[in-house]
Amino acid sequence: MKAARLYSYSSDQQELQLDDVPTPQPKAGQALIRVLAAGVNPLDNMIAHGEVKLITPYKLPLIAGNELVGIIESINAPAVLSASSHSSATTAEFKEGQRVFARLPFRSIGAFAEYVAVDLEALAPVPDYLTTIQAAAVPLTALTITQAFELMNPQPGQTIFISGGTGGVGAMAIPLAVAQGLTVITNGSARNKERVMALGTSRFLDYATEDYAAALHDIDFVLDTRGGEETEKQMSILRSGGHLVSLKGMPNGAFARRMGLSAPKRLLFTVAGRKLDRMAARYGITYDFIFVQSNGAQLRSAAQILQDRNITPSVDTVFPFEQVNEALVKVVNGHSRGKTVLSIAEGK
Repeated sequence: MKAARLYSYSSDQQELQLDDVPTPQPKAGQALIRVLAAGVNPLDNMIAHGEVKLITPYKLPLIAGNELVGIIESINAPAVLSASSHSSATTAEFKEGQRVFARLPFRSIGAFAEYVAVDLEALAPVPDYLTTIQAAAVPLTALTITQAFELMNPQPGQTIFISGGTGGVGAMAIPLAVAQGLTVITNGSARNKERVMALGTSRFLDYATEDYAAALHDIDFVLDTRGGEETEKQMSILRSGGHLVSLKGMPNGAFARRMGLSAPKRLLFTVAGRKLDRMAARYGITYDFIFVQSNGAQLRSAAQILQDRNITPSVDTVFPFEQVNEALVKVVNGHSRGKTVLSIAEGK
């Protein structure tokens, strides 16, 4: 089968190599998936740049790609179902020929390939109303938002600021936040205002003419998609007791403990994240970093919300598999109006 593999880490834009590799054999509790499409994410570039080595040290060469939609080719039934499994997934829920999607377990990624073996607990059925390309835009982002809300524990009527909500993250985060009963505020380019407001946004700030730090205060929650200097700027708009969850900030000790990392890594991230923890303490708020994990049950729940509200994920550009590196460059350059997707095989 064809697969796009990473051979070395680099701070420069890294190119994947299309190789012929053996088709994987599913272990007990896994399904073999024929991949139809794969979402392309900033995380894919972060991995290529070596930015997540401390969280999970991948062995190179690595088949890249974190989320996919595909068809079940075969199922290797689990010998015993784990009582502590994330989902209630059983072989009865899945069948050969079924269209499914997943955020792959972060220690065993590989969506940029014609086939991949995936844990049943990571899979969820694709709602019929979604095309394959649309479905490829869902898993990683929907789970990111779901798991961020788990940390925030928002209540109906509270406010959330989603930074840069005009891209792929915002297109998913906004309707899921509205479904939670939250009042959503976001910012971005004015040309995207109408589309973003249609998703349920209550207030839109044009970043070219409006400074959110001056315009907003006493916000309950922030979903930080920017990182860097923007993280502190977003802390400043929160009320005392507010909560910021970052997708781009620095991991901290709380993150390391949630992820079950080793004692040395917990110490390392505690030290690395101390600056942001102290900054959060000065503002009287809570800071968390999130690295989204696979979870089929959560993905099914998020997909049900999207279906109930007839939300169609925003897709910016679809690239053929052979242009995987162009797709990664597109994601790095930003300014997207939705998700970048790789089309790997023909499908619905």
